[in-house]
Amino acid sequence: MCERLAALVFLHDVGKLHPGFQAKGWPPGLWGGPLLGHVDQGCDFLVIACRPDHPFHSAIRQIMEWGDSAESLLCTVLAHHGRPVPFSPDPSSRSWKEVPFFSWREEALLMDETLRRWFGDAFGPRDEPLPAEPRFHHLVAGLVALADWIASDRQFFEFSAPFDAGYDTTAHGRARTALAAIGFDPSALLGRPVPGFSQFTEHTTPRPMQAAVAAAAADARLLVLEAETGSGKTEAALWRFMHLLAAGAVSGMYFAVPTRAAARQLHGRIAAALRRAYGTEAPEAVLAIPGMVRAGDASGRALPDWRVLWDDHPGPAPARWAAEHATRFLSATVAVGTVDQAMLAALQVKHAHLRGSALSRSLLVIDEVHASDAYMTAVIERLLRGHLDAGGHALLMSATLGARARARWLDEPHVPTVEDATRAPYPAVWVKGNPRPSGAAEAGDTGKTVQTDTMPTMAPADAADRAIAEARRGARVLVIRNTVRAAVATWEAVHAAGGEALLMRAAGLPALHHGRFAVEDRQLLDTAVEAALSIDPARTRTGCIVIGTQTLEQSLDIDSDLLITDLCPMDVLLQRIGRVHRHRLPRPDGFDGARVVVLLRAGGLDSLVAPAFDNGLGTWDGPGGQGGIYQDLAVLELTRRMLATRNVWEIPAMNRALVEEATHPDRVSGVIAEKGDDWERYDRMIGGARAADGQIAEMNALDRTVPFDENLRFPTSDERIMTRLGEEGAVLELEAAPVGPFGRRVTRITLPPHWSHGVSDDQQIRIEPADSGFALLIGDRAFWYARTGLARAP
Repeated sequence: MCERLAALVFLHDVGKLHPGFQAKGWPPGLWGGPLLGHVDQGCDFLVIACRPDHPFHSAIRQIMEWGDSAESLLCTVLAHHGRPVPFSPDPSSRSWKEVPFFSWREEALLMDETLRRWFGDAFGPRDEPLPAEPRFHHLVAGLVALADWIASDRQFFEFSAPFDAGYDTTAHGRARTALAAIGFDPSALLGRPVPGFSQFTEHTTPRPMQAAVAAAAADARLLVLEAETGSGKTEAALWRFMHLLAAGAVSGMYFAVPTRAAARQLHGRIAAALRRAYGTEAPEAVLAIPGMVRAGDASGRALPDWRVLWDDHPGPAPARWAAEHATRFLSATVAVGTVDQAMLAALQVKHAHLRGSALSRSLLVIDEVHASDAYMTAVIERLLRGHLDAGGHALLMSATLGARARARWLDEPHVPTVEDATRAPYPAVWVKGNPRPSGAAEAGDTGKTVQTDTMPTMAPADAADRAIAEARRGARVLVIRNTVRAAVATWEAVHAAGGEALLMRAAGLPALHHGRFAVEDRQLLDTAVEAALSIDPARTRTGCIVIGTQTLEQSLDIDSDLLITDLCPMDVLLQRIGRVHRHRLPRPDGFDGARVVVLLRAGGLDSLVAPAFDNGLGTWDGPGGQGGIYQDLAVLELTRRMLATRNVWEIPAMNRALVEEATHPDRVSGVIAEKGDDWERYDRMIGGARAADGQIAEMNALDRTVPFDENLRFPTSDERIMTRLGEEGAVLELEAAPVGPFGRRVTRITLPPHWSHGVSDDQQIRIEPADSGFALLIGDRAFWYARTGLARAP
């Protein structure tokens, strides 16, 4: 079978025999027809090869005798440029005419001869047909695309003429070298003893949940880990990877987190852990964020012609090949990035097959899996299904996963009652197919007592006054607002109230943190947040204020003395609480215990069922309307009631009860029934919106059970699909590289998804100077970029 598959792959570039393609290298005037590509022309070649007078007729006739799936597999190899290609020849390419200086017929005969010489066993007598399973064909399509990328790289494969009949032996050797060099084949690590826990962490023994994850059987494909924020889930995932690697069950890992800020911080931690575990043989962890070229501690700068200049290496760096282009990220031995990079393997977008096939040999870790909306949840479900079907492994992690969500991820038929769900152990390790979790009970004093307080206002000035008062008492105050608008308004209110000196600083200037900053400035701001909320026991006790949005709540190892946060769903609130008193550090007087202040909407939530929208809560459905961030008002109301009835929380002992009391379907339906008709009508509306998002996700998703034939099509534009993914919006490349508000040159800004519709890559961008920043003019749209980030202008 492998010999026949290799023979089919040999034909992936057969369209290059067309004179219209060859003419690209000829002097002008020698070819009278249009210059052509080679993908459609390859389809055309194989279709017309069915004619008896065609020089490739005998070969194609024999190939068609390899089974009913031969044609489908030919479609897969011809799709090596990232999109399915139907066998519907382009009429413009029909002029396969001879020219005096190039005979495509002679080249086709040479190809036929070489095919039989190099893959002779494929043409021998054999009864076994080629596999017909569509999922296998989709996997092959991605592997061919990845092979094409590698084989097109001159650092691995030098192009030479004339044709060498024995080149197949040379190619095999170079292929082995290339796969090892780029880390796709980490043979040096496979089968090695598993590093001890203390070898790659600062702890001598693992916690029970870490040991339970590591002890899971190598053939357990899907695990769900529930554990408190800051309890060592990252180390548990790493140890699981090391165990699977030693068993030969995987040869890679992709660690997916919700935000770029979290990915940047986590990348450094994982890179350091790999070096401690494997020493000089450690793979360099790739940072999988488009626009950022980083492997291990090294940074690179993109140059023309697909080249990269690394800051510590003068020439090509094969081991960093996967880091040099976003399409290659998932082919790394270890990569850390945002979840959308993995999700692109499950959508009908260019190179989805390459991403999925590269990922298939890896452990896919998804952190904060509870943070996905309806659209992303549906896409991740399709991603997991395809990944596990292809033989991959997955680990889903969350501090606050409710029973309903857990049942969905583990494909369980029923959601347990709220009472049973509350009694489930915590922390817990769940294995798909096993209804009982692995024991992971923690011993000793591993928790913290959290004092909760509320303020009946979400006004920026009130939040600013409280933050200033607490920071002047020496506290490091973290303020998380639900929206960028509220975060900016709170930051400006601190200025207005005379608290500017207390604000986090970046490049010597007051700053805040959210997702609407340029790539270069996001790196600067991430570092500023880590410095202001350092986990170093020797940190100074000077009070400060860090203001931001959801970018500060997930997967970050930061530690505040006090948290001020907007009302949000209970599972999200617990995530935010994970950023206060995360470690045992010295505290200023009056802040020995963890304290959280929750800002509540004046007047309650009843008026939002209209529907209406306020500071990220609720939704609206008018023309051009955008849904709120937290639309489930019933969950918000249940969270508010928990805050009102109990102001001392023991974390993590109460985590399970808090989440189930605020998110379980029985509790949600109960509060809706109590509130009456308006709430029931609102619940039906957002339920319909969620269902619609799920349906849109299914429409956009890549169904690997669909045959790879002429009926498989991808949409012509990826933009409509990709702008539904988390932070992914239209990417503006600023060739002029203007100086940004923090003194750095800015080369790339990503628009929020809901600002991206209608913005294309080829639109002209005009840049005009403005106070402490610049303006971006795109068609009839204008944006300001300043210290408060990107904003729309009239």
